[in-house]
Amino acid sequence: MRTTFAAAALLSAVQYANAQTFTSCNPMQKTCPSDPALGTTLTTDFTQGANSFWTLADATKMSYSSNGAEFIINTATDAPTISASKYIMFGKVTVTTKAAPGQGIVSSFILESDDLDEIDWEWLGSTDTSVESNFFGKGNTTSYDRAIYHPVADPIGTWHTYTIDWTSAAIKWYIDGNLVRTLNYGDALAVGGQNYPQTPMKVKLGNWVGCASAAAASNPATEGTCSWAGGPANFAQAPFTMLVKSVTIQDYGCATTYTYSDNSGSYQSIKAAGGCSGGSSSSSSSSSSDSSSSSSASSTNAPSTTKTPTSKATTATQPSTTTSSSSTLVAAANTTVASTGAASKTSSTGSPIPSNNAAAGIQRRMGLLDYAVIVLGLGLGALVM
Repeated sequence: MRTTFAAAALLSAVQYANAQTFTSCNPMQKTCPSDPALGTTLTTDFTQGANSFWTLADATKMSYSSNGAEFIINTATDAPTISASKYIMFGKVTVTTKAAPGQGIVSSFILESDDLDEIDWEWLGSTDTSVESNFFGKGNTTSYDRAIYHPVADPIGTWHTYTIDWTSAAIKWYIDGNLVRTLNYGDALAVGGQNYPQTPMKVKLGNWVGCASAAAASNPATEGTCSWAGGPANFAQAPFTMLVKSVTIQDYGCATTYTYSDNSGSYQSIKAAGGCSGGSSSSSSSSSSDSSSSSSASSTNAPSTTKTPTSKATTATQPSTTTSSSSTLVAAANTTVASTGAASKTSSTGSPIPSNNAAAGIQRRMGLLDYAVIVLGLGLGALVM
């Protein structure tokens, strides 16, 4: 019985650790289906309840209240995560949120593509004075010098608005409307564009356990992640809840699908087809429960990734121009890219990731292995008890 439990726990950990940084088909490795495009501006008000535009990761359970979506962690294997059902090809995403408290707890708002381009906002529950911005290109984890910590007053107890404005020329991070960081396509940190996120992205929101126990903190395989997360979580203090009041997603592309035309992973290779989504500005009708509702998902009942929004909590606004024929996206939002041999300097307001946390950054990106080791260790411990 204990052997069965340990195996089940390990599988559960693998699923949770994989929830936020996972691709079912990498277009740089094989031909993949086209991505459904948002092709519009969409606002979700989670204070109105659940919304079918958002897909729940396996085993995720969500609750909703007048504070919005509640991402609740009660145990070491909880990692509530939701994903947008459609992609943007350059765009602006704004989230109003309160991060979860708690040592070892990590709240996140990320954009991620099928080939593992990634743009991040992340909050550590062990501190109530800062937020981390970060990015990755094609899942490249050969260096961990891209994270910057930005001062912010009480991100756990106070509502703040965080924005990612992403074009082919630059990525800009904003806090409460104030620009705090800019990454240019040609910056050295982006390896002259090679590690610049530039393929269709979907939005993911989640809350997860960065350090599950004192054993994990002392295990060489997981101590880096634990150090970064501030130490082991104390589940006697649970629940640890991240709140998301609203999300606005603007797709700078004008399409119903985005397709990788080759395996280069470049923005020039992305084909847009179908024109902008829908028609004139509209608000969809309600099919969600009221503000005190809850919902859950499993591998057998997760909503379709192409399902259109049906909740009163979502408002869609269409771009003013449309195209019906397939085209290659070479720029977005009236921006252009000129890559030169001389890299420009990244500007930011905040502090680079401390050098003594370099190992922590490395271990954080190995989350799948970390969780597997943690839970396998716990399971083996149960076997000898």
